[in-house]
Amino acid sequence: MGLCDEVRWTCAAVAADARSVRIDLDRLGSIAPGPPPELDPERHFLQGSREDVAAYLLTLDAINFGSGWFPTLRKRPGCSGYFTVASALTDRFRSSGPWSPEEMSALDQPTVAGVLGQDPSHELMGLYARALNDLGAFLAKRTALEVIDAAQASAERLAESLAAAMPFFDDRGFYKRAQIVPSDLALAGVADFSDLDRLTIFADNLVPHVLRVDGVLRYDDALARRIDNGERLEPGEEEREIRACAVHACERIAAELGVAPRILDAWLWNRGQEARYKAVPRHRARTVFY
Repeated sequence: MGLCDEVRWTCAAVAADARSVRIDLDRLGSIAPGPPPELDPERHFLQGSREDVAAYLLTLDAINFGSGWFPTLRKRPGCSGYFTVASALTDRFRSSGPWSPEEMSALDQPTVAGVLGQDPSHELMGLYARALNDLGAFLAKRTALEVIDAAQASAERLAESLAAAMPFFDDRGFYKRAQIVPSDLALAGVADFSDLDRLTIFADNLVPHVLRVDGVLRYDDALARRIDNGERLEPGEEEREIRACAVHACERIAAELGVAPRILDAWLWNRGQEARYKAVPRHRARTVFY
């Protein structure tokens, strides 16, 4: 079973047995199309060479997690936690270019915090440093383009290689961050994949939140109350049910709309930037997987 089929099978099984989350089948048709997915050219480094842009996206996606800590970050004006990190890393690439694999392997917590404009003692900065160390070891003597070439035009094969080599990408049953790497590389125009539309949605805490606000996902009273009160969820059964039901619901919605799940993911993620979604608390869990 390939990575994408594993995600679909796992999430369908979890959704079928879920106790705290359910999918409202009557609401599956309520999702309206949105603009096509794209990367923000101001907040992302997209203007460099193909090699440098590929290195930027691989670096960014190595630290594309931490939503459970985002409320505690120093955010840039008008930026979410994700765009604060993405913009700071963009500034680094525009001024100094990419780190070499050797430099990445030696990055420490204070250095990463300095690049991202954060408190050097912040727990997330230590996790980011470890993630970048892992990426440096994974790259070794290879360039980002050589890693892409080794996948032989397969988004799934690239995701599998990341999940197999780096613990923070090994998100069993979801592989959110491993899947988003080929998607981002394709959006930036630095890689082509023949199987891009096999990817599932990228199960985080925002897409399920949008589905909840839109009535597609229903949480039981106890879980809904805890999330609405801003209580942090521990990684585990309830959190897995939220993400799995989001994936499974989006498989149904994507099929009904005739679009790839990765396109639907972009529609929902972008919708989540709107004020009415930000006005409602979303679930927060401190995990390296999203």
